[in-house]
Amino acid sequence: MSKITLRIIAEETGLSKFAVSRALSGKLGVSEETRARVTAVAERLGYARPERPPVVQTSTIGAVFANEDPVNGEMNIQIQNGLQSEAARLGYTIHAHWASDPRDLARFIERCAGIFSVNIRDKAALAQINASGKPVVRAGWLEPLEQVDHVGGTDREAGVAAGRYLFDLGHREIVFVHGDIDLRGRRERWHGLQEFASATPGLTCHDLTWGEDKSFSDGLDQILAAGGRPTGFFCGHDGMAITAYTDILSRGWRIPRDVSVVGFGDFSAATQVSPPLTTMKIRASEFGRNAVRRLDARLRNPDVDFAPVRMFVPNILIERGSAGPAPQQP
Repeated sequence: MSKITLRIIAEETGLSKFAVSRALSGKLGVSEETRARVTAVAERLGYARPERPPVVQTSTIGAVFANEDPVNGEMNIQIQNGLQSEAARLGYTIHAHWASDPRDLARFIERCAGIFSVNIRDKAALAQINASGKPVVRAGWLEPLEQVDHVGGTDREAGVAAGRYLFDLGHREIVFVHGDIDLRGRRERWHGLQEFASATPGLTCHDLTWGEDKSFSDGLDQILAAGGRPTGFFCGHDGMAITAYTDILSRGWRIPRDVSVVGFGDFSAATQVSPPLTTMKIRASEFGRNAVRRLDARLRNPDVDFAPVRMFVPNILIERGSAGPAPQQP
């Protein structure tokens, strides 16, 4: 006689395998009537429970964050808030883990029904997550055509929108404050700004990067020495905008009378500077909410072969006091 599985009980009762598992394990999420019906069918068919309780806690969603991610610290907090609020609504528990030791990550994955991977770039950690066979949603960057559910923002669109916003204010020379060239999100914002500039006659854009041997001031001095006279600055992160503020004000330039500054993120620093920063808001809490919804859909329908999807949450332009009309040329 073939082994009686959860799938067979699910077919017999007309329920999902997820509901059958919750009923037999005594977990919340099914009515007492359903639990009694599932138990009766399981006993009639001769279902044998595993000798040891299953490792997976079907009500737990694991959120795996990069171990060292100072740039996205505030965004990660917002993501966790979104995860918690949507998980509470749908009946899940969220456990967070910061990827470091592979053995710790493996044990963490075992305890979770589904995984939300947030800005994990380490290939070994990603391989562990993918090899688990559990539903996975990723935030961060993917390989081309990578077959996995993904949630994120609209970096390239934000670059286009920032360029159009400054251009409509009369700015014809814009500096993209890039900072670290290795961060793909900032590269996408720069590509978006370039895309707008290439279709907009009369608009010039500069990419200002720096490292150990070059500062923001060095990069701006280089632009000025080459004859550039920028009046608009689009910063790849609100932290970069603070750097730009410091240098711009030290030169005696006024914000926004002489130059306009637009940030990215709408983090706490945006309202702690004077004038308050106009910026592109990341709706990071929505990343978490959408991740839980997608994992829930997969967990409730384990036999359905959903195609992977890309979920993009549009940024929002938040206008404050740091951007205004370009100064009149003499």
